[in-house]
Amino acid sequence: MDTGTHIVMGVALGGIATIDPAVQNNPELFNAVLVGTLVGSYAPDFDTVLKLRNNAVYIRHHRGVTHSIPAVIGWGLGISWLIHLFVPEVSFFHLWLWTFLAVILHVFVDVFNMYGTQAYRPFSNRWVAYGFINTFDPYIFLMHIAGIVAWNIGANPAYTWFLIYFVIALYYVKRYFDKREMVRLVHENFDNVEQIATAPTIKQNVWRLAITTTDAYYVGRSEDGHIRILDEFPNRPIPYEDPVMQMAMTDDNIKAFLSFSPVYRYEMSYHDEYTEVRFIDLRYRSNGRYPFVALAQVDDMHGDDMKILTSYTGWVFTEEKLQNKLEPMPHSNG
Repeated sequence: MDTGTHIVMGVALGGIATIDPAVQNNPELFNAVLVGTLVGSYAPDFDTVLKLRNNAVYIRHHRGVTHSIPAVIGWGLGISWLIHLFVPEVSFFHLWLWTFLAVILHVFVDVFNMYGTQAYRPFSNRWVAYGFINTFDPYIFLMHIAGIVAWNIGANPAYTWFLIYFVIALYYVKRYFDKREMVRLVHENFDNVEQIATAPTIKQNVWRLAITTTDAYYVGRSEDGHIRILDEFPNRPIPYEDPVMQMAMTDDNIKAFLSFSPVYRYEMSYHDEYTEVRFIDLRYRSNGRYPFVALAQVDDMHGDDMKILTSYTGWVFTEEKLQNKLEPMPHSNG
C-alpha cells in the first residue's frame, strides 16, 4: 500500500490495542504502543532510502528482504527495544506484541496489490502479488480517516476499528471474487493462457490486464465483465545465444528489471555505434505508453570486445525524458 494508508493503519492498530487491558489501563503503555504501531506500520518501507543510490538497487530490493519473514521478526523486536529504552517502566511484551502486529499488517496488505513483495523469503524469492487491491485504494484510506475522526470525537476505539476492519475484510473478499470472475473470462476468451497480471483501478468495475499466452502478450482492460484488448505483441523467446543480449544481461539495470517484472517484452534496435536492448513491462500501460522500462546500449562495433555504453531502468513517460536520463558508463569512450 501507499505510505499514507500504512500510517493510518498504524493509528487504527493503536486504537484496537485498547482491547488489551494492560494498554487500556496504562496511559504510558498506550502512548508507547501507539508510537510502536505507527513506526511498525511503515518500517518495512524504510528501504525507500535505496533510491538515493540508484534505481537498479531500489527496484531490486524494495519490498524484498525488508518484507521477508526474518525482517518482520527483526522490525518488531528492534522497534520495541528502541521505544522501551525511553520508557523502560512499561511492559515490553505488550509493546512488542502490538508493534509486531503492525509490521505483520504492513506486509500482509502489500501482497494484494500488483507490485507485491517477497514476503515468503527465505523460503522463496518469488514476488507475491495477488493484484486485486490498489496500491492506493481510496475506499480503504477514507474508511480509516472516518475511523480516526470518530475516535477523536469520542467513539470507542476498539468497537470503531473492529467495525471498520470488518467492512474492509468484506471489501477484500468482494475484490477477490471480482478478480476470480475476470480470470474466468480470460480463460474463456483466450487459448493457451500462461499468466494473467491484474490491477484494479479506482473504478470498481474497471481492471487493467496483461495476459501472456504461448504465442502473444495482450494488454487490455476489463470493464463491466467485458474484456477490451488495447495492444497485442508477439511472445518471442529471448535470444540468449546472441552476444549482444548476453552482454546486456550482465548490466545491473537489466538484471534489476528482470528480477522484478513478471510480464515484459523486449526490443533490439540497431544503430551506427551501438545496439540497444530494451525490456518493457506490460503491466503499467498509461496513455498508450509503457513507462516502466530497462535498456542497455551495447557497443558491438569491435567484435568480441563489447561493452555497455549506458543503461537505465525506471519510470519514464516520454522518450525524450528517457534519452535525457541516459549517461555514459564510467568505462565508456562516450
